[in-house]
Amino acid sequence: MAKIRKLSALALISALALSATGCAAGADGGQDSGGTLTYWSMWKEGEAQQKVLAAAIADFTAETGITVDVQWQGRDSVKKVVPTLNTNNVPDLIDSSFAKLAPVLATSGQARELTEAYAPDVDGEKISDLIPDAYLADTDITREGEEVPWMLPYTLTSDAIWFNAATHPELESAPPKDWNAFLAELDTLKAANEVPLAIDGDVSGYNAYWYTAALVHIAGPGAMKKIADDHSGKAWEGADAVKAAEAVQQLVDGGYFISGYNASKWPAQQQAWADNQAALLYNGTWIPTETASYAASDFQYSSFPFPTIDGDKQFSRADFIGFAVPVKAKNAENAQRFASFFLGKKYQDALGTDAKILPVRADAATSPEVASVKRALEEADAFYVQNDGITLPGYAEKLLYPTIDQLVQGKLSAADFIAAMASGQADYWKQNS
Repeated sequence: MAKIRKLSALALISALALSATGCAAGADGGQDSGGTLTYWSMWKEGEAQQKVLAAAIADFTAETGITVDVQWQGRDSVKKVVPTLNTNNVPDLIDSSFAKLAPVLATSGQARELTEAYAPDVDGEKISDLIPDAYLADTDITREGEEVPWMLPYTLTSDAIWFNAATHPELESAPPKDWNAFLAELDTLKAANEVPLAIDGDVSGYNAYWYTAALVHIAGPGAMKKIADDHSGKAWEGADAVKAAEAVQQLVDGGYFISGYNASKWPAQQQAWADNQAALLYNGTWIPTETASYAASDFQYSSFPFPTIDGDKQFSRADFIGFAVPVKAKNAENAQRFASFFLGKKYQDALGTDAKILPVRADAATSPEVASVKRALEEADAFYVQNDGITLPGYAEKLLYPTIDQLVQGKLSAADFIAAMASGQADYWKQNS
């Protein structure tokens, strides 16, 4: 927790330093400076999240005189930024998930320190106090070897096993708590001629949820990251990694996944789930918003956490989506001012109620559709992040995801998966040491 305390201290020092020179500005007001900034956003035009950001941009410009040249790039925004990083045409501000930003910006030293973003008060509070300490324990948003933040989170993503409470009220009142109870529930659903699990098997990130969550619930947060750091690759042969692979194989061998999941194209299977053609869907907190347009009439979104496997501790994924500023940004100060501005409660509330996602601020409003996930986060014993915190460049895309894909799609057994990861990791480190 030393990292968290130092982050808070840094924000306090920065605030004092900036206010002493009369330059502090943020959601509580400040000097109108004018100017511009270029912002490449991960959201697409028309999305609920985009509409909240667009409203904030309009307010920000009205308050500060700063013009925001925003490009709604969509989920490939970070990929599009990469070719610009060593040019003079890099955007001033970008946003994405921690898992996407960290390998590209933080690990490579391409992220600017955000002391100015953390400096202002927002709604009378320090920004560092608005980000719950518990979520920072296993997510390092500081630059390597320094206690300087490179990311300012504005929303959380988590995952859950989603279901329609209107058709399965029993899951609302008595969800399965552990792995054996979960498998028993899947068998019950099969016996009732229901498809237990929907999954879009062509989405590597969704496949990876299953293995990562299984390993974390066996060995604890950070276990997979520790395995990935082993240059020999032999750490994959440990009992915990094997047991997690066997858990995933149980799902494949049990025939619990929807027919055709390993050959379909997203979003076919989540559409099928939202149309009550499958009972359960393990996916992220964006699912209520993403599936609302084609969900069955009177669909009642609810969820339960991934079941425990070893022991009784409940671990929840708590990932940040937030802002970062490239080192070569020409308008870095203006970019950081907007990042601070967007943590205002007005916009955090809108993310919760209008976009129906989880704001990073604990005091922000949330929608009924994600209330079950928020409750699970509040009750969790600890947290982990996507890919359990692995940010090694190219590791997920070239090794982890393709190999987990084959495990979930039934193309590799648990034993073959472990062998492939061990040998593949050894090769990875030979090429990257």
